[in-house]
Amino acid sequence: IALALKGLAYEYVPVHLVKEGGQQLQDAYMAINPTALVPTLVDGSVTIAQSLAIMEYLEEVHPQPALLPESPGQRAWVRSIAQSIACDIHPLNNLRVLKYLQRELGIDDEKKNAWYRHWVEQGLLAIERMLSDSALTGRFCCADTPGLADACLVPQVANARRFDCDLSSMPTVVRIDAACCALPAFLAAAPANQPDAQ
Repeated sequence: IALALKGLAYEYVPVHLVKEGGQQLQDAYMAINPTALVPTLVDGSVTIAQSLAIMEYLEEVHPQPALLPESPGQRAWVRSIAQSIACDIHPLNNLRVLKYLQRELGIDDEKKNAWYRHWVEQGLLAIERMLSDSALTGRFCCADTPGLADACLVPQVANARRFDCDLSSMPTVVRIDAACCALPAFLAAAPANQPDAQ
Protein backbone atom coordinates (compact mmCIF):
# COMPACT_ATOMS: atom_id res chain seq x y z
CA ILE A 1 0.00 0.00 0.00
CA ALA A 2 2.75 2.45 0.97
CA LEU A 3 4.70 1.79 -2.22
CA ALA A 4 1.56 2.40 -4.28
CA LEU A 5 0.60 5.54 -2.31
CA LYS A 6 4.08 6.89 -3.06
CA GLY A 7 3.91 5.83 -6.70
CA LEU A 8 7.08 3.75 -6.43
CA ALA A 9 7.79 0.92 -8.83
CA TYR A 10 8.76 -2.38 -7.22
CA GLU A 11 9.21 -6.07 -7.95
CA TYR A 12 6.70 -8.21 -6.07
CA VAL A 13 8.20 -11.51 -4.87
CA PRO A 14 5.52 -13.72 -3.29
CA VAL A 15 6.26 -15.62 -0.08
CA HIS A 16 3.39 -18.01 0.63
CA LEU A 17 2.85 -18.54 4.35
CA VAL A 18 1.23 -21.98 4.00
CA LYS A 19 2.57 -23.64 0.83
CA GLU A 20 5.55 -25.96 1.23
CA GLY A 21 5.21 -25.75 5.00
CA GLY A 22 5.52 -21.97 4.82
CA GLN A 23 7.92 -20.47 2.32
CA GLN A 24 8.95 -17.87 4.94
CA LEU A 25 10.58 -20.74 6.87
CA GLN A 26 12.83 -21.82 4.00
CA ASP A 27 16.55 -21.13 4.19
CA ALA A 28 16.56 -18.80 1.19
CA TYR A 29 14.00 -16.45 2.75
CA MET A 30 15.43 -16.69 6.26
CA ALA A 31 18.80 -15.62 4.85
CA ILE A 32 17.07 -12.36 3.86
CA ASN A 33 14.83 -12.07 6.92
CA PRO A 34 15.88 -14.17 9.94
CA THR A 35 12.56 -13.47 11.71
CA ALA A 36 10.78 -15.53 9.02
CA LEU A 37 8.04 -12.91 8.86
CA VAL A 38 6.67 -10.89 5.97
CA PRO A 39 7.05 -8.40 4.45
CA THR A 40 10.67 -7.70 3.70
CA LEU A 41 11.81 -4.78 1.58
CA VAL A 42 15.08 -5.06 -0.31
CA ASP A 43 16.22 -1.71 -1.72
CA GLY A 44 19.68 -2.13 -3.17
CA SER A 45 21.99 -2.92 -0.26
CA VAL A 46 19.29 -2.09 2.32
CA THR A 47 17.09 -4.89 3.67
CA ILE A 48 14.27 -4.02 6.07
CA ALA A 49 11.74 -6.21 7.86
CA GLN A 50 8.57 -5.08 9.65
CA SER A 51 5.88 -3.03 7.92
CA LEU A 52 6.22 0.07 10.08
CA ALA A 53 10.00 0.20 9.66
CA ILE A 54 9.56 -0.25 5.91
CA MET A 55 7.02 2.58 5.70
CA GLU A 56 9.18 4.90 7.83
CA TYR A 57 12.15 4.11 5.56
CA LEU A 58 10.09 4.87 2.44
CA GLU A 59 8.97 8.13 4.04
CA GLU A 60 12.56 9.18 4.70
CA VAL A 61 13.95 8.13 1.32
CA HIS A 62 10.94 9.25 -0.76
CA PRO A 63 9.26 12.00 1.31
CA GLN A 64 6.66 12.91 -1.31
CA PRO A 65 3.84 12.13 -1.42
CA ALA A 66 3.94 11.95 2.37
CA LEU A 67 2.57 9.11 4.48
CA LEU A 68 2.80 11.30 7.59
CA PRO A 69 1.32 14.76 8.15
CA GLU A 70 3.54 17.81 8.69
CA SER A 71 2.73 18.63 12.31
CA PRO A 72 4.63 16.69 15.01
CA GLY A 73 1.40 16.21 16.97
CA GLN A 74 -0.42 14.80 13.98
CA ARG A 75 2.56 12.59 13.12
CA ALA A 76 2.50 11.17 16.65
CA TRP A 77 -1.27 10.64 16.34
CA VAL A 78 -0.85 8.68 13.10
CA ARG A 79 1.97 6.63 14.59
CA SER A 80 -0.13 5.84 17.68
CA ILE A 81 -2.89 4.37 15.52
CA ALA A 82 -0.41 2.45 13.35
CA GLN A 83 1.46 1.07 16.36
CA SER A 84 -1.77 0.12 18.13
CA ILE A 85 -2.59 -2.05 15.13
CA ALA A 86 0.92 -3.38 14.49
CA CYS A 87 1.88 -3.94 18.13
CA ASP A 88 -1.37 -4.64 19.98
CA ILE A 89 -3.70 -6.32 17.47
CA HIS A 90 -1.68 -8.01 14.77
CA PRO A 91 0.79 -10.04 16.87
CA LEU A 92 -2.03 -11.85 18.65
CA ASN A 93 -3.59 -13.03 15.38
CA ASN A 94 -0.42 -13.70 13.47
CA LEU A 95 -0.33 -17.07 11.67
CA ARG A 96 2.49 -18.42 13.84
CA VAL A 97 0.47 -17.66 17.01
CA LEU A 98 -2.63 -19.34 15.59
CA LYS A 99 -0.57 -22.38 14.58
CA TYR A 100 0.91 -22.59 18.08
CA LEU A 101 -2.56 -22.50 19.62
CA GLN A 102 -3.57 -25.46 17.46
CA ARG A 103 -0.43 -27.56 17.28
CA GLU A 104 1.06 -27.06 20.73
CA LEU A 105 -2.00 -26.35 22.86
CA GLY A 106 -4.48 -28.53 20.99
CA ILE A 107 -7.00 -25.73 20.41
CA ASP A 108 -9.58 -26.67 17.79
CA ASP A 109 -10.60 -24.41 14.88
CA GLU A 110 -13.67 -23.08 16.63
CA LYS A 111 -11.73 -21.99 19.73
CA LYS A 112 -8.83 -20.66 17.64
CA ASN A 113 -11.23 -18.52 15.63
CA ALA A 114 -12.91 -17.32 18.85
CA TRP A 115 -9.45 -16.29 20.15
CA TYR A 116 -8.79 -14.43 16.91
CA ARG A 117 -12.13 -12.63 16.92
CA HIS A 118 -11.82 -11.65 20.58
CA TRP A 119 -8.45 -9.91 20.21
CA VAL A 120 -9.16 -8.33 16.83
CA GLU A 121 -12.53 -7.01 17.94
CA GLN A 122 -11.05 -5.65 21.21
CA GLY A 123 -8.24 -3.97 19.32
CA LEU A 124 -10.40 -2.51 16.58
CA LEU A 125 -12.88 -1.21 19.17
CA ALA A 126 -9.99 0.73 20.73
CA ILE A 127 -9.06 2.08 17.29
CA GLU A 128 -12.71 3.04 16.75
CA ARG A 129 -12.69 5.03 19.99
CA MET A 130 -9.43 6.73 19.04
CA LEU A 131 -10.76 7.70 15.61
CA SER A 132 -14.30 8.65 16.60
CA ASP A 133 -13.14 10.80 19.53
CA SER A 134 -10.52 12.80 17.64
CA ALA A 135 -10.90 16.03 15.70
CA LEU A 136 -7.92 14.86 13.60
CA THR A 137 -9.96 12.10 11.98
CA GLY A 138 -11.28 13.05 8.58
CA ARG A 139 -12.10 11.02 5.51
CA PHE A 140 -9.09 8.90 6.50
CA CYS A 141 -7.39 8.20 9.83
CA CYS A 142 -5.83 11.66 9.81
CA ALA A 143 -7.60 14.36 7.82
CA ASP A 144 -8.38 13.77 4.15
CA THR A 145 -5.19 12.17 2.85
CA PRO A 146 -4.51 8.44 3.25
CA GLY A 147 -1.27 7.57 4.95
CA LEU A 148 0.64 5.33 7.29
CA ALA A 149 -2.21 4.60 9.72
CA ASP A 150 -4.60 3.76 6.88
CA ALA A 151 -2.00 1.41 5.39
CA CYS A 152 -2.07 -0.50 8.70
CA LEU A 153 -5.82 -0.34 9.26
CA VAL A 154 -7.05 -1.70 5.93
CA PRO A 155 -5.18 -5.05 6.02
CA GLN A 156 -6.29 -5.60 9.62
CA VAL A 157 -9.93 -4.93 8.68
CA ALA A 158 -9.60 -7.32 5.73
CA ASN A 159 -8.35 -10.05 8.07
CA ALA A 160 -11.12 -9.25 10.54
CA ARG A 161 -13.70 -9.78 7.81
CA ARG A 162 -12.01 -13.01 6.73
CA PHE A 163 -12.52 -14.38 10.25
CA ASP A 164 -16.09 -13.02 10.58
CA CYS A 165 -15.31 -10.45 13.25
CA ASP A 166 -18.21 -8.26 14.29
CA LEU A 167 -17.52 -4.74 12.98
CA SER A 168 -21.02 -3.42 13.60
CA SER A 169 -19.94 -1.22 16.50
CA MET A 170 -17.06 0.30 14.52
CA PRO A 171 -18.67 2.71 12.03
CA THR A 172 -15.63 5.01 11.79
CA VAL A 173 -13.27 2.09 11.12
CA VAL A 174 -15.65 0.70 8.49
CA ARG A 175 -16.12 4.13 6.87
CA ILE A 176 -12.37 4.78 6.63
CA ASP A 177 -11.76 1.27 5.29
CA ALA A 178 -14.36 1.84 2.56
CA ALA A 179 -12.82 5.20 1.62
CA CYS A 180 -9.38 3.60 1.37
CA CYS A 181 -10.54 0.56 -0.55
CA ALA A 182 -11.99 2.82 -3.24
CA LEU A 183 -8.50 4.15 -4.03
CA PRO A 184 -6.23 2.54 -6.66
CA ALA A 185 -3.27 2.19 -4.23
CA PHE A 186 -5.33 0.09 -1.82
CA LEU A 187 -7.05 -1.88 -4.59
CA ALA A 188 -3.69 -2.77 -6.15
CA ALA A 189 -2.39 -4.02 -2.79
CA ALA A 190 -5.43 -6.12 -1.89
CA PRO A 191 -4.55 -9.79 -1.31
CA ALA A 192 -6.97 -10.95 -4.02
CA ASN A 193 -5.19 -8.76 -6.57
CA GLN A 194 -1.70 -10.19 -6.03
CA PRO A 195 -0.12 -12.38 -8.73
CA ASP A 196 0.01 -15.39 -6.41
CA ALA A 197 -3.60 -15.10 -5.16
CA GLN A 198 -5.42 -18.41 -5.22
